[in-house]
Amino acid sequence: MQKASLNSFGNLITDIDQCNATTRKISLISKFITDIDPRDGAWVLVLLMGSRQKRLITGRRLREILQKNSKMPAWLFDDCFAQVGDSAETISLLWPQLKDDIKSTGLDGSGDIELILNGLSKSNPLHWWMETLFPSIKNLTETKQSKSILDLWKRLPDGDHYLVNKLMTGGFRIGVSKGLVVKSIAQAYKLKETSVLERLMKPVLANASWYELLTHPEEIERRDRGAIPYPFYLASPVEIEKIKETPPTDWILEYKWDGIRGQLIRRETGAYLWSRGEELVNDTFPEIIMMADNLPSDTVLDGEILCWDNESNKPMPFSALQRRLGRKTVSKKLLKDCPTVFMAYDIIEVNANDLRGNALENRINILKNLLNGVNHSILLFDTVKDFTHWDQVNKIREQARRDGAEGLMIKKINSEYLSGRKRGNWWKYKHEPMTLDAVLLYAQAGTGKRANLFTDYTFALWDAGNESSQERKLVTFAKAYSGLNNDQIYELDRWIRTHTLERYGPTRVVEPKQVFEIAFEGVMESRRHKCGLAVRFPRIKRWRIDKVASEADCIEEAQALIDIH
Repeated sequence: MQKASLNSFGNLITDIDQCNATTRKISLISKFITDIDPRDGAWVLVLLMGSRQKRLITGRRLREILQKNSKMPAWLFDDCFAQVGDSAETISLLWPQLKDDIKSTGLDGSGDIELILNGLSKSNPLHWWMETLFPSIKNLTETKQSKSILDLWKRLPDGDHYLVNKLMTGGFRIGVSKGLVVKSIAQAYKLKETSVLERLMKPVLANASWYELLTHPEEIERRDRGAIPYPFYLASPVEIEKIKETPPTDWILEYKWDGIRGQLIRRETGAYLWSRGEELVNDTFPEIIMMADNLPSDTVLDGEILCWDNESNKPMPFSALQRRLGRKTVSKKLLKDCPTVFMAYDIIEVNANDLRGNALENRINILKNLLNGVNHSILLFDTVKDFTHWDQVNKIREQARRDGAEGLMIKKINSEYLSGRKRGNWWKYKHEPMTLDAVLLYAQAGTGKRANLFTDYTFALWDAGNESSQERKLVTFAKAYSGLNNDQIYELDRWIRTHTLERYGPTRVVEPKQVFEIAFEGVMESRRHKCGLAVRFPRIKRWRIDKVASEADCIEEAQALIDIH
């Protein structure tokens, strides 16, 4: 059994970072975790997948320690950080120039931390760093913590600083998707990818027991999954013209609801509601959990969590659902103001029988029969929409907008319930986004690789139309961070630097001249925003170099979109 040292893990990260081929990355990870000590293997996977970690020491604290113990002025240190945008990288770049000026740390040898640091070597396994060294430093007093970190930096080779600082701050990120890690585990331990996905649905714990359960050989007999959800099957953006070449009888149409995807599990031990983000949300939606008592035991439903208006028989705005998210306790008032339902559209398990291999048409019939026996106001069923010709789809899609849905789902009638995003069987056909022309008002630098570029933008609308006789003002409307290509980002960055009117900390106020078309999924009233409105998923659609600022849209035009779903 092999131990993974900090050095070998760092080499793996470097190899992955320098590799573009997915199959090569899978091979690198698979080889690294084969026959690895489970204590190290658990940390390798947790770090690669970017699972949430407790922040042991903040990046700001590390910068403060280095700055206070060096001769470098604070303003210059802050300028370096602003250019790099990452504390771990800033410190690793500055350390070689500053280390010789830093005095002895003054550790007196009386504490456990010096014994731990004296045991530091290249052969220390990864779990030693994550479970022994870093937590020990975290729990020290401020003065001793500062001395210990300086002592650690002095003992480390310069090339190890970046990785160690990243691990300490909990800001470790690498361009490896969860799906790629799943394939690597499956290859290393000769498992089915589906089995690995299912096992990863359990809470991720960086310990040997979790790693051993994750990688143990396939079992012949499936045990009761308990509270653990199945991997979600995800739809892909529609290729409508390609689909229209196939017979309509091969497909079914459903509404695409704008809520939170959920999987509702009913066992003898109780009910469990999971979001697509693999979070157990029982406390957030207690009325759905109470409703689930009416379901037969060993039932698993797939559907959408929505805030629902019973009077109009339509979903409430997504902002209502946002008020419920992340809450551990939900007040009676919030339950009344933002009531939720579970809109079921698929069934994954019934009577402990896994239905994923059944055709969709068969699963829907089973779901209908089950729901007919439940008849509860909080459990709804998304009926299949009748159509016989592709020319009818746009009409049904428009009706979906009127009914409060964000588009259509187009599903192959004989499709199995697969894992992850498998193209070909399930497609999402969303409405075209709403758009408004807005004026660039503020800009801020980005982070990471774009820390030296202005990439975060704030846009504004006029407070009145251009036909108004009164003097008009621009009012902030939305922020957007995506939508421009690299050439446009560089061009806009140069323009911002030469057309800055004022500076407020990291924010630049620019001349109100540049107009951009902003796309978004919905607009709603909001007391938190200056313009009285909030938009969902704003992004830049195009740079309107053909328009002058006076031709941008006004708040009244944004308000007119509120009732359009």
